[in-house]
Amino acid sequence: MKRIGLTGSIGSGKSTVARMLMARGIPVLDADQVAREVSSSPEVLALIAEAFGPQYVTPEGMNRPKVAELVFQKPDARQILNGIIHPRVRSRMQELETQLNADLVVQDIPLLFEGGLDTMMDATIVVDAPLEQRIERVMVRDGLTREQILARDRTQMPSEEKRKRATFVVMNEGSLDMLEMQVNYILDELLAPES
Repeated sequence: MKRIGLTGSIGSGKSTVARMLMARGIPVLDADQVAREVSSSPEVLALIAEAFGPQYVTPEGMNRPKVAELVFQKPDARQILNGIIHPRVRSRMQELETQLNADLVVQDIPLLFEGGLDTMMDATIVVDAPLEQRIERVMVRDGLTREQILARDRTQMPSEEKRKRATFVVMNEGSLDMLEMQVNYILDELLAPES
């Protein structure tokens, strides 16, 4: 099984690329989705309440807006939260991967390079777009302010560095057709028989 890491900065269009891959029958494991699943377990909620205080947990689960506000302002709090959640996400992603019967699997991981997970991949795909375009997309999609988006963007590795490290770079600054052409090219490369 070939394991491909998919990543991109906030607003780059990584989820759109993931949907395109799934539409072509490629299994995509979404680390954010797994993180939501993991962070709603009673064990993790207890650890979050213990680390940050009971106000960060509600009867429905983790108080996401409150936790986001905390971790995007305080790097040490972000480190503590990542220490609680990331090992459990990695373990669950491996579990899900073993249940697949596929030649190629894509792991959609926002902090792929930051977490050193690119070393576990056979190839990596970085989705990118100009900063202003990314800010505009996220403002429309999530209703965040420019400052909130920039604060989140600063917590990640700079786009230029991600592009340097990537096996493939998808520039998402044009039409969906252009995006699709790039995705098709990458899939052809990944699925080509080894010579």
